[in-house]
Amino acid sequence: MLINCVAYREGRKLADLAPDEVAQYLDRPDTFVWVALRDADAAELAPWQRLFNLHPLAVEDALKGQQRPKIEEYGDDLFAVMHLIDWVPAAAQAPAPRARRGGSVLAGAAEPDGLSGDIQRGEVAVFVGPGYVLSLRQHSPQHFLGVRERAEREPELLRQGPSFVLYALMDAVVDRYFPVLDLLESALEDIEQSIFTNGAARENIQRLYALKRRLMQLRRATAPMLEMLTKLHGGRVPPLCAKSEHYFRDVADHLARIHGAIEAVRETIATAIQANLSMVAIEDSDVTKRLAAWAGIFAVATAFAGIWGMNFENMPELKWTWGYPAALGLIVCVCGLLWYRLRRAGWL
Repeated sequence: MLINCVAYREGRKLADLAPDEVAQYLDRPDTFVWVALRDADAAELAPWQRLFNLHPLAVEDALKGQQRPKIEEYGDDLFAVMHLIDWVPAAAQAPAPRARRGGSVLAGAAEPDGLSGDIQRGEVAVFVGPGYVLSLRQHSPQHFLGVRERAEREPELLRQGPSFVLYALMDAVVDRYFPVLDLLESALEDIEQSIFTNGAARENIQRLYALKRRLMQLRRATAPMLEMLTKLHGGRVPPLCAKSEHYFRDVADHLARIHGAIEAVRETIATAIQANLSMVAIEDSDVTKRLAAWAGIFAVATAFAGIWGMNFENMPELKWTWGYPAALGLIVCVCGLLWYRLRRAGWL
């Protein structure tokens, strides 16, 4: 579906265009066309492929989806893929089963980590050439209208051409990672507060693994993109992006902060899981000690009962008038003393 198609000259908007009007603007000096599509199929993308002479492999990747974040050069043109990460509240989730891996990832219910909602992952493919920018958004409710408005308010920067549009899209994608990361960090802090609560260790492990799953979804979006951005600043830079090299470095700095925070959260989760496993082992040890203590108490009673239950003829205690009450009293006293000592030792 076509979202919008606009021509710009020297950083200023010229006109909203119909698809059949785009060709006449492509050869104009200091002019480029910015086209935005959403969930387009092969038939809808084909006219744009012919118009902009898009490489077939890039078009195939954009339509197929499930791509790793990357940037590729095809002559003077660039093709970039980025993951869009949305946080979908539980109330907005459909009750349908989990979607296929290439599209959104919806749990359909609250996860054990206590967060009300889940991560939905989409993709945006961006084709950039000397006179055009074509963005194709798939499986995501995010839109880039705010990015376009921001770029149009800064004509001195938009004058840099398609490379600045690519920067603005990347910057918007990266900025939307921050709220998701903040939610995951808050969830981890809540779990940490209950780590040493008795009886909560097993539940905490479930919550930590659910949180780790979500964190890995975010990491799969950021780690390859950080590698991708190294091709756009420092060293050899595609000629198309030479004017915006410093802006891509700024995006890389933001993404490096996010990636560092993700790694810190990963390490904290691993430590928390080990701490909770230790708590489970301690709790199991406490149960084992209690069982052993009670087994020892009953073993004493069983030993006395076994001795007096052998029915030998020459056992004088069996003929005593007070033999039975004395035996019971002795058993109770010995078991009581043993219970007292085990209680003081912390086993009961």
